[in-house]
Amino acid sequence: MWKWPVAVLLSFPVGGYVADLVVDGVDSLGAALAEGLIAGVIVGAAGWFALRRWVSWLWIPATCVGLAVGLAAGAALVDYGLDRGDLALMGAVTGLGVAALQGLVLMQAGHQLSSASMWAVANPPAWALAWVVTSYVIARNIGERFPVFGASGCIVFGLLTWALLAFLIRKESEARETTTEVAAAR
Repeated sequence: MWKWPVAVLLSFPVGGYVADLVVDGVDSLGAALAEGLIAGVIVGAAGWFALRRWVSWLWIPATCVGLAVGLAAGAALVDYGLDRGDLALMGAVTGLGVAALQGLVLMQAGHQLSSASMWAVANPPAWALAWVVTSYVIARNIGERFPVFGASGCIVFGLLTWALLAFLIRKESEARETTTEVAAAR
């Protein structure tokens, strides 16, 4: 499980930086889609690598498409604004896009509906909080319009989602053990 926060801390800044080098800022629908796809591939691949025991390779395209669509919708919703409220709302919408598709991958991998739902519900506020934290730490760089939050937001996001993943994996493991025990008793 330690791989998850490391993957988050490395992949978000790298994915955001590469996307920004290629497109140069989320300032239109096309730019948001392109930067979301580019950053999504990097973030998704790192996330899949960290969670590959629990999820399929579909985590990568789910993250990629979710980030592109969520970012495009969120950025358009706030009219590409950069104040903290705009960043928080954009982050929440982006997180919803990513987590909804990742939740489907969790269900496809045989995880419980409650776990997939909890993942989808918890991610949007984590994305919003990560953007708010980033806006305080790198206020001068917000104008560069990166597609994802910075390293400071990654620490918050990585720790929050790490705790959630640990809880979900433990809960499902206990449920499987109980099911096995009941089946063995019969």
